[in-house]
Amino acid sequence: MNKELEKYIVEKTHELIAAPSCCPEAKAAAQIWLKAVGTDAEAGETQKYVEELEDCILPIDNLIAFVSSEAGIAHFGADVAGELLEHAQEIKAEGEEYCDCPACAAALAIVQKKAELL
Repeated sequence: MNKELEKYIVEKTHELIAAPSCCPEAKAAAQIWLKAVGTDAEAGETQKYVEELEDCILPIDNLIAFVSSEAGIAHFGADVAGELLEHAQEIKAEGEEYCDCPACAAALAIVQKKAELL
């Protein structure tokens, strides 16, 4: 991996880890990948990291379904769930396919570099 790409992925990885919406599995994969950068384990951990991120990026329709469900309302509270639903519907209407929370945005930015990473 060239240094420019490495710097970009490391930056996005730190954004992912810092995101309150980051799931524990993605955070763990990110931390493992950071430790592997520059080592013999880097290639294998990069593959695992990208696979984990691909699984964690939330499709916008799934977000809409969750925040409009009883479970989503219970999780976020009615007001926040309503705001999230409105936002998700707006970005879907604009053509977005995925959730744009900080964790999903960082994960998507990394996954979009998959061809260069692997």
